[in-house]
Amino acid sequence: MNIPYDKILKQAEFYKKDMTKFLRDMIAIPSESCDEEKVVLRIKEEMIKVGFDKIKIDPMGNILGYLGTGEHLIAMDAHIDTVGVGEIKNWDCDPYEGKEAGDVIFGRGGSDQEGGMASMVYAAKIINDLDLKNDYTLLVTGTVQEEDCDGLCWQYIINESKIKPEFVVITEPTSLNIYRGHRGRMEIKVSVTGISCHGSAPERGDNAIFKMAPILLELQDLHPKLLENKFLGKGSLTVSEIFFTSPSRCAVADSCYISIDRRLTDGETFESALEEIRNLEAVKKVNAVVEMYDYARPAYTGLVYPTKSYFPTWVLPEEHVVCQSTVNAYKGLFNKEPKVDKWTFSTNAVSIMGRYNIPCIGFGPGHEEEAHAPNEKTWKSELVKASAMYATIPLSYLETINKEDK
Repeated sequence: MNIPYDKILKQAEFYKKDMTKFLRDMIAIPSESCDEEKVVLRIKEEMIKVGFDKIKIDPMGNILGYLGTGEHLIAMDAHIDTVGVGEIKNWDCDPYEGKEAGDVIFGRGGSDQEGGMASMVYAAKIINDLDLKNDYTLLVTGTVQEEDCDGLCWQYIINESKIKPEFVVITEPTSLNIYRGHRGRMEIKVSVTGISCHGSAPERGDNAIFKMAPILLELQDLHPKLLENKFLGKGSLTVSEIFFTSPSRCAVADSCYISIDRRLTDGETFESALEEIRNLEAVKKVNAVVEMYDYARPAYTGLVYPTKSYFPTWVLPEEHVVCQSTVNAYKGLFNKEPKVDKWTFSTNAVSIMGRYNIPCIGFGPGHEEEAHAPNEKTWKSELVKASAMYATIPLSYLETINKEDK
């Protein structure tokens, strides 16, 4: 199999203006989690334009575009929801304009991660133009609710739609490096109860906020003691929210609970993370309740698909055929060794590989540090290179497995 690397790169460059326009159109459509319908319909228009063979919007609202009819099902995923813009004063331009400045495109969602969607869609156009279809079916997914509950969309796709690809390319921003894992995470709630009374005589009650205070200090001490992993780094925790109930500002609080953002490195589980907190002396002393949050927010279609707020760790071995074939695709296109690394943040692979053990590999335009930041930006040149990679990866995979079979 002779992969026409030069022709793929040339064709990707040819579509730079089209990718740029498509990305700017997506940026111009506010599409926070559970409000993605308009951007999904815009993606459908572009999929029709470039010649996908089949396009479907599933009951959760994910858009699925199919190209080819080969035996090997290969998927590429971009979540197409974004976070909000935050404090608008921190932006130097309209976050929904898609402002251009040379090679740069500004706007919410440019790196995280509608740029990946633009590159994937035009990879399909390159495949059609150069007749690169082979014994594979390419599935391009634009998935919803990732910013709210990463991987929920793929729980639905795998469990309900019964779609199980041989592997999935995650197109979250990697600065055009190849990523093969990241820490998992979970959202933990710790609750304590008290007894209210008038604030002028607090000794008559039992202040739940005071009962929470030593728990907070022990959690702070627990963080540096968490498990370390050579590749993924250490586990971490931070208290992200605190809530209370009280009859008034002149009363003793009768309940208090906190939210913990817990990042799980390789070797940690949700059970071990919960037990670490339950075993804290301050937690045991006041019989605090330690549990995971549930997620049950309706999709834009109205579908509710409940899950626990647990997002498993995953690591693809560097010697795995999916990793090696992706490295081969990179070297063939760019004539240099790629950097193989990991994400700091979390992606839909928490479900795809973390829950279901379907291999995942990461490659995307844009930079991780742009995610959720004001003045978010991405680069046109990276859209082009990512598109060339996405057109090449299926052929490189087939070439690699065929060599292994001989």
